[in-house]
Amino acid sequence: MATERFTFAGHSGDELAARLDLPEGPHLATALFAHCFTCSKDIPAARRIAGRLANMGIAVLRFDFTGLGHSKGEFENTTFSSNVEDLTLAAAELEKRGMGPELLIGHSLGGAAIIAAAGKIQQARAVVTIGAPFDPDHVTHNFGSSIHEIKEKGVAEVQLGGRGVKIGAGFLEDVSANRLEGALKTLKKSLLVLHAPKDATVGVENATQIFIHAKHPKSFITLCDADHLITREQDAEYAADVIAAWSSKYLDLKPPAPPIGAPEGVLRVREADPGGFLQDINLGHKFHMQADEPVAYGGTDKGMTPYGFLSAGLGACTSMTIRMYARRKKWKLDNIWVDVKHDAMHAQDADGGHSKIDTFLREIHLDGDLDAEQRQRLLEIADRCPVHKTLESSANIKTVLADA
Repeated sequence: MATERFTFAGHSGDELAARLDLPEGPHLATALFAHCFTCSKDIPAARRIAGRLANMGIAVLRFDFTGLGHSKGEFENTTFSSNVEDLTLAAAELEKRGMGPELLIGHSLGGAAIIAAAGKIQQARAVVTIGAPFDPDHVTHNFGSSIHEIKEKGVAEVQLGGRGVKIGAGFLEDVSANRLEGALKTLKKSLLVLHAPKDATVGVENATQIFIHAKHPKSFITLCDADHLITREQDAEYAADVIAAWSSKYLDLKPPAPPIGAPEGVLRVREADPGGFLQDINLGHKFHMQADEPVAYGGTDKGMTPYGFLSAGLGACTSMTIRMYARRKKWKLDNIWVDVKHDAMHAQDADGGHSKIDTFLREIHLDGDLDAEQRQRLLEIADRCPVHKTLESSANIKTVLADA
């Protein structure tokens, strides 16, 4: 994905480091992402979710809150309210670029902050929380015995995730004073709550409270056995897929017009795993699939092989062609299924094996009140399938190198 890095002024005037992940294809919408407490914009979950959404046409702005990551300022002087202000300023920065965020996403305490900020971001139409606490002061249970020191000295270092972070007394006072009930009741935006039942950091009961206090339209989807930080790649990808599918109902994601000469639009294949063979396949903003190779050939077996897609195209086109003819003839054909077998493996061919003629075996099943003559005619019609004709003829493939 294309990325633009820039800075903007936060609530205290300090420069905040931002990263805008842009679709290389058509830009259909913009999302603003709020990272988890003391994390950064570059944690794996944020990076993976932003990448998958960008692949689906949704630009995503991630930034480091004041005093975190690559942003300037002192974290010990920040509060929950200052995080909310930083989010509204980030939204304003996007608005200046003509990309006001329609989708707001918040992870952990960032989820609570995104709910609090949502009412101030007028152009936003949908809000997503991931593992978010119902009360912002829920985060203080991680401070343990340091709470007394923070109150007594005004600031103290707290061990979070194996590293020391300075927390100020103002933060404790602010999270204690902030509640989300009011913001949820007046949200007036579609809400999606994502939470893992086994989240040991922010219990799933928080998701229940968020859901109860929000008004419709609202949805809740479990992240099954994911951890709080969504560290596993497959959990982050699942969350991104769910967010994209859910938000399409509430955002104006208009599909791009197909280019001249390509009535079905442009299909884009993008490498998803440089260390293996996994590929993301997108056709417009509606259809997303994955291609891969079996583990035995260096892949991760997360999708059909390229030859699998080729066989699928042949089988689907065959079934459609038969259905179209039987419908026109008003024949009693109740159901069709086509089994396709191919005699070669893509990975073997790519390694430079001996040339061979590819053979596709189609076994066509016709269920219905058909006589022998009708069945034979439908078998002949199968050979008129456009994909069948393409495979039998010598297709002309033109390849060009895109500009750098």
